Amino acid sequence: MESVARWLIIAGIALCVIGGILFVAPWLLNWFGKLPGDINIETQHSKIFIPITSMLIISVILSVIINLFK
Repeated sequence: MESVARWLIIAGIALCVIGGILFVAPWLLNWFGKLPGDINIETQHSKIFIPITSMLIISVILSVIINLFK
């Protein structure tokens, strides 16, 4: 149970740091959703956004970071 609490605290701190960075420097994530492979469909009545490539890049980065700490 202690390891779950530790990971929740780490996740909370990470979210606070990311939120602070985005508050101070929002231009750091201008690339999100604008990469080749990201699907953005706009019709008259709806809007669909599927950031496939952006999420793959984020997944790879997070996997590398997590494996560095193991």
